Amino acid sequence: MELTIIGTGYVGLVTGACFAKLGHTVTCVDVDQAKVDAINSGRSPIYEPGLEEILRTYHSTLQATMDADAAISTGDITFICVGTPSKKNGAIDLSYVQRTATQIGTVLRTLPRRHVVVVKSTVVPGTTDTEIRRLLEQHSGKRVGVDVGLAMNPEFLREGSAINDFLQPDRLVIGVSDSTTAKTLRQLYKDFSCPVLETSLSAAEMIKYASNAFLATKVSFINEIGNLCKLLGVDAYQVAEGMGYDKRIGRAFLDAGIGWGGSCFPKDIDALLAWVHDHHAQAPIIAGTRTVNDDQPLRLIPLLQRHLPSLKGKTIGLLGLAFKPQTDDIRDSRAIPIATELLKRGARIKAYDPKAMNNFKTLFPAIEYCQQAQDVLTADAILITTKWEEFSTIDFTGKIVIDGRRLEQAKKTARIYEGVCW
Repeated sequence: MELTIIGTGYVGLVTGACFAKLGHTVTCVDVDQAKVDAINSGRSPIYEPGLEEILRTYHSTLQATMDADAAISTGDITFICVGTPSKKNGAIDLSYVQRTATQIGTVLRTLPRRHVVVVKSTVVPGTTDTEIRRLLEQHSGKRVGVDVGLAMNPEFLREGSAINDFLQPDRLVIGVSDSTTAKTLRQLYKDFSCPVLETSLSAAEMIKYASNAFLATKVSFINEIGNLCKLLGVDAYQVAEGMGYDKRIGRAFLDAGIGWGGSCFPKDIDALLAWVHDHHAQAPIIAGTRTVNDDQPLRLIPLLQRHLPSLKGKTIGLLGLAFKPQTDDIRDSRAIPIATELLKRGARIKAYDPKAMNNFKTLFPAIEYCQQAQDVLTADAILITTKWEEFSTIDFTGKIVIDGRRLEQAKKTARIYEGVCW
C-alpha cells in the first residue's frame, strides 16, 4: 500500500520505517526541513536502536517531504502521528492534530477516490469520533464512514525497543468507523500474528490510556510497597519475585525504584486526570499513582544525607540522565527533580549519561558533564538514576552509592550502599 505518515517523532518515524520494512511504500511528512533531509539521507533525527539501519536499508521505499498535500493525495492511507503536548493543566493540546485533520480534509475534497485516515496520535476518548470526524467532514465535504474511512489505531511503543514493539506487538487495537475501513486495516496488518481487536473509535482511545495508566499504577504500587520494605529492612525485589509468580499479577513492571518518566506515562496520566476533571468524575487510584511517582525520586536525598548530612559544597555524581536506558529522551526523567534538589541544597553535580547529556544540558547548563562514567567516581557520593548496561562494569570500591535503579554491581562493590527500596 501507499502510506503517508504525518509527523516524524518516535511514533511517526518508527511507524513509517517499519511499514517500509514490511514492503509498503511510505512517505513521511514533517515541517522541519532538517528532519526531512536527515531521513532522506538515511540518518535518524532521533535516537532509537535499529531505526537508522532501517532508514538506510529501505531508503528506496521510504522518503520524507514537507509537501503534505502531495503526500496525502498519492497515498491510500494517511496516519496522523503528530504530537499532543500537555497544557499547563495537564490536558492535551489538540492544535497539531486539528491542523493536520483540517489539511487532510482539504486535500480529500478534490480526491476522487476513497481515502482512509488513521489516528495514531494519543488523544483522549471521544476525540476521533467527534473533533477529528467534524474537521474531516467540514473540510472535505465528504461523509466519514462512507466517502472517507476513519480509524483510531493506538501505538504501544516503548522507547529503546520501539522497532521490536511495532513488528512483534502483543496486540493490535483498531477502532473503526465502518466495516470497509476495518477491511482495509485488516489487509494492512495481515502479516501480523498477534491478536487483533476491532473496537469503536472511543474504545480504542480508552484502551491506550487505560493500558498506560495501569502500567504506571503498577510501578507506583511496587514503589509504595518498596518504601514500606525499606522501613522493615526487607528486599522489595524478593517481594516482587514472590508476587510475580502469581499469573494474575505477573513480574513485569514490578521493579521498585525512583519511578517512571518519559513521553508517555506522565503526559497520559495528566491528560486522563484532566479529562476526568472536565467530566466531573473521580479517579483516586490514578491520581494517587501520579502523587507517588512525584515523591519517589526525592527519597534518594534523605538516604544521601545519612552519610553526607550537609550537601553544601559537596560534589554529587549522577549516573544516568535519560528517563530510561536505550534512549536520549529526558522528558520527565527522574534525574531532573533530583538535580534540582541537589542544586537547591548547594551541592555541585558531576553527571554522565551515554546518550542524554546534550539534552540534559539544555535544562542544567552549569553542572559538570563527564566524558565517561568513570569520571563521576571522583564525587563525594554517587546517585544512580538510570540503569544503563555499561554501569554494570564499574568498580565502586571505596565509594558512597545511593541507588535508585537496583544496580547489582554497585551493591556488591560500594563501600557504603543504600538502595531506595531495598
